[in-house]
Amino acid sequence: MTKTPGPVPPDRVDPKWALSTAGQKLSPHSPGPIVFGHNTGLARKLNAFIMILSQGALVIASIAACSTTVAAASDGSARPRGVGPEFAKFYKDTTTFTCISNPAIKIPFSAVNDDYCDCPDGSDEPGTSACSYLSRNFPLTVADRPGNSDLELTLALPGFYCKNKGHKPSYIPFQRVNDGICDYELCCDGSDEWARVGGTKCEDKCKEIGKEWRKKEEKRQKSMTAALKKKRDLLVDSGRQEKEIEDHIKRLEAEIQAQEIKVKNMEVDLEELQKREQSKVVRGKKTGKVNILASLAKGRVEELRDALVEVRRERDEARSRLKEVEDILSTFKVEYNPNFNDEGVKRAVRSWEEYAAREDVGNLGNSARDRDLDEIAKADSDESGVNWEQWEAEEDSSDTDAVYKLAAFLPPSFVSLIEDKLISIRGFLEDNGILPKKDEVTTTESKAVSEARDALEAAKTELAQSYTELKNHQADLETDYGKAGVFRALKGVCISKDSGEYTYEHCFWDQTKQIPKKGGASVRMGQFVRIGSVTVDELNEAGEMVPEERVSLVYANGQTCWNGPARSTTVILECGEENEILKVMEDEKCVYSMVATTPAVCPGGEEEGDVAPRRKDEL
Repeated sequence: MTKTPGPVPPDRVDPKWALSTAGQKLSPHSPGPIVFGHNTGLARKLNAFIMILSQGALVIASIAACSTTVAAASDGSARPRGVGPEFAKFYKDTTTFTCISNPAIKIPFSAVNDDYCDCPDGSDEPGTSACSYLSRNFPLTVADRPGNSDLELTLALPGFYCKNKGHKPSYIPFQRVNDGICDYELCCDGSDEWARVGGTKCEDKCKEIGKEWRKKEEKRQKSMTAALKKKRDLLVDSGRQEKEIEDHIKRLEAEIQAQEIKVKNMEVDLEELQKREQSKVVRGKKTGKVNILASLAKGRVEELRDALVEVRRERDEARSRLKEVEDILSTFKVEYNPNFNDEGVKRAVRSWEEYAAREDVGNLGNSARDRDLDEIAKADSDESGVNWEQWEAEEDSSDTDAVYKLAAFLPPSFVSLIEDKLISIRGFLEDNGILPKKDEVTTTESKAVSEARDALEAAKTELAQSYTELKNHQADLETDYGKAGVFRALKGVCISKDSGEYTYEHCFWDQTKQIPKKGGASVRMGQFVRIGSVTVDELNEAGEMVPEERVSLVYANGQTCWNGPARSTTVILECGEENEILKVMEDEKCVYSMVATTPAVCPGGEEEGDVAPRRKDEL
């Protein structure tokens, strides 16, 4: 469709398309003069006046179009005002313009930047705010756009292009073009206020703004380079830890296999040892009077033997010390000076002479008695001392044996009565645990069997511990530690921030805490549950709020609030050179959020396949 300038019949014009959104001028393509109802002199004068206004509007529009072309040519560019270099190809034809998103619609090139929206995608107004209202949510319905119901009202251009010489070029939203405000953060050259609405004149400040931006950008780039290097170190450390765990799992699997074989062999050995011990028909301790007395006597004898050994040891030590003292005094007597007039020394010498004159001096031992004591100190066995096993296994004569010995002198009927009563009473006492059962034998394991059983239990315990360790390592490998497992290297690392009356602490992959500064117990704000992501709204360079996805760490099941839920914390992570908490917020009762920086979430550093590198590289 080719746009034809000139008057359009009133019944074919949609008023929403015929008027400029700014409302400052009539469209050069608006309908002809309004005709009043009666052909009176006054009506003719009014119609003439309106025709003059319409013609004036056409002249103004033509001047605006010419100024746009001149402005474009004056700065050495073939692009109309507000067109970015990536869209220049759509504006090469200086006679006819084709709407970018709607190529079927064509208009004269003079209609570009005439402050009137001709294209449904607004591409004919790159340098004005005439089409700034267009969006997917534009309120016009299909009924408001007869014949154009299939048009999508979406801007084809990202905004007004600011060249910003001396700084970086950028796009500014069309709504800010000629709004009387200098938007230096996006358009430092002031080109967005080219019409100088209300006398606004925006100076070109790109030189100083660009210089300051480059300084900040250089600092930011250095910080990001340092952050990326630290992330690389974290990835290397994480990869090393992961490799160590994998190697440890392999060692554990081999050890467990060996331990299982060892346990099975020990079980077989224990079973064979028990059979050998049973084949010896060695009866254990019994509970008869002789057995009990033998056991008590054995214990007492062993106590006395131990005491004898200790006393002999102390005696020998005393003898040794006494012999040393006697040697010292003997030497002193020989070497002292008798002419030295010291009564104390003389008395000591005389005392020693009297002591040495005794018959038992120097006779510190009796070899025969020592030999007897050596024999007594030997442990009891079958060959020497008392054979305690024999006495501990000795059977007592039963109570009924005495009855049968007496029975020889009693009538048979009376013997039978006594025997029945005796058996009944003994059975009652045995059933109630007062007397041991006659045929019951309480055996005790031999030392070899006990040691074998203890060794087997120790081996089983060691095997169970190895299984637990293996399970924990396998679970650790399956844990999600983020991209390339980078957070494995930060596990257990704690950072803190003072805020008001509290210090808040975050330990990666462990917990979050609230610590009172004035003393008192700390409050656990959550235990680590999982790694996730959250969407936050961020302000982009164009000044628009855009959603961004961030890595988050979720901590739950903290201490319960008074009349409230268990505390929980979501830690939102941003790229930064240091591990640092920026702020802490309580979003609702006992539900907290932290914003923290860490190099672990900075982009880059992973090797192909998002795996951790195995060695450090200098960046």
